[in-house]
Amino acid sequence: MDTHSRSATALDLINRPGQLTLGIELPLDNDWSPEGEARRVADGRPHGVPDLSRYPELVRQIDASGFAAIWMRDVPVFDPRNFGDAGSIYDPFVNLGFLAGITKHVALGTAGIVLPLRHPMMVAKAAASVDRLSCGRLILGLASGDRPVEYPLLGLDFEGRGETFRQSLAYMRDAWKDGGLPLGDGRKAAELDLLPKPSQQTIPTIIAGNGQQSDEWIASNMDGRFVYPGGVDRTAGQAADFRRLRHAADLDRGVFISAFHLDLADDPGELPTPRRFGARIGRKPLVDHLEQLRGAGVDHLAVLLRPSRRPLPEVIDELAREVLSDLAHGALPAPSLENTTPERDAAGPKGT
Repeated sequence: MDTHSRSATALDLINRPGQLTLGIELPLDNDWSPEGEARRVADGRPHGVPDLSRYPELVRQIDASGFAAIWMRDVPVFDPRNFGDAGSIYDPFVNLGFLAGITKHVALGTAGIVLPLRHPMMVAKAAASVDRLSCGRLILGLASGDRPVEYPLLGLDFEGRGETFRQSLAYMRDAWKDGGLPLGDGRKAAELDLLPKPSQQTIPTIIAGNGQQSDEWIASNMDGRFVYPGGVDRTAGQAADFRRLRHAADLDRGVFISAFHLDLADDPGELPTPRRFGARIGRKPLVDHLEQLRGAGVDHLAVLLRPSRRPLPEVIDELAREVLSDLAHGALPAPSLENTTPERDAAGPKGT
């Protein structure tokens, strides 16, 4: 198996040999803390809707502080009764364009775009546009969606979303290549094209959840897998299965990603108080937990700060100064795409 033949992509910003990298998940608010809830009530915001008033300055702080990525979810419709979480509010591709303009270093990741809700031609164009504007920093995370209310609003079949997912992914990868625009039936309209083409030779695609696909299909067709937070043992088993199936398909090891909902305690030694998908925890036991995740096969962790009781600039600063330096100790130097030319390789993008 040749594990070194692929061209550099935005995945190299989050996948560093021997090191667990950290990203930050949007939105940037404390609205899951008691203090944040009190502010929400005072502001008159509905439950689940974050305060985005400091969003740009916090994004710039993250970008300048050594984090590997910024992640966003795709929540097309706010459903307060059944889900109660509005996500990061903004349309993800508009948001990605904004982030491309105010950041220089971080990978820009989605986890994930609900692909069957959108025509793949428009997703392909939007993703390629972000990739060009960010000089090749897009990681396109995709999902099939877990909110049945969204599909009837668009007159789409919820039960058939798995097949739609596969067809749409194939269409996008074809549309990013030269040689005409795919017609969806195996033919191409040679006189038509979709512009721009990506800056990367191929836009890396990962799957959030399972997208109604089998483990074998995911390992063979996606560049990485983003799983829900779980215990270390469960995560280790998921990572091992993903790598085993990648090896069986004669592919490189891929990228394995998870998440953590963090309330960083003032006391650096405070032991964890578990909460759903994360914990309140001091910096030192947090580093120990992150090292366990690295040993379990996790390459990158997306950290959500919404449960944080402390001010977010303070938490971001402590993570950058103390935690990132501990994780980087003894690891290979981090790659950089900052000076990557936006001009695309003449060979065109390649599918996975």
